[in-house]
Amino acid sequence: MGRSIFETVLGAVVLIIAAMFMVFAYSSADLRKVKGYAVTANFPMVDGLKEGIDVKVNGVKIGSVSGLHLITDPGPNEYLVTVNMTIDPSVRLPTDTMALVATESLLGGKYMSLEPGIDEEMIKTDGTGRVTRTQAPLRLDDMIGQLIYSSKRGEPAKGGAAPAPAGGEPAHP
Repeated sequence: MGRSIFETVLGAVVLIIAAMFMVFAYSSADLRKVKGYAVTANFPMVDGLKEGIDVKVNGVKIGSVSGLHLITDPGPNEYLVTVNMTIDPSVRLPTDTMALVATESLLGGKYMSLEPGIDEEMIKTDGTGRVTRTQAPLRLDDMIGQLIYSSKRGEPAKGGAAPAPAGGEPAHP
């Protein structure tokens, strides 16, 4: 009888600690939905970007991605991805702001990074605002391929200088 009461109390303590952890995680996660003005940007690809992901300037959250849409209309923008963002109304961005999909860590978390420019004119806050300078995310497999290709190109040509002997002394004829 005493053992079952102990197990019940221990189970209750574990559940209370788990609930406290969940409350702490939720309160510190900054999951608030940003209300503000709409801004769009077109990207050739948005690997890993999803609706609800943070939009940041210098590491500070100023908005969130509110939608992704593939352009299928024939023309110069065909197969580009339109990213819709909601930006905090207290933040005004210059028209030469650059948008890029950035990686949070080696584990692959993504966010939208905005790098403000120096232009005096600001992006419209009436819902028609547009970021025209964008950069596609870097893909790890592409970077590895470039590294391998460039290392093959960097090999010394045949008939070049012979490497120095292992002893560090020059070879005597």
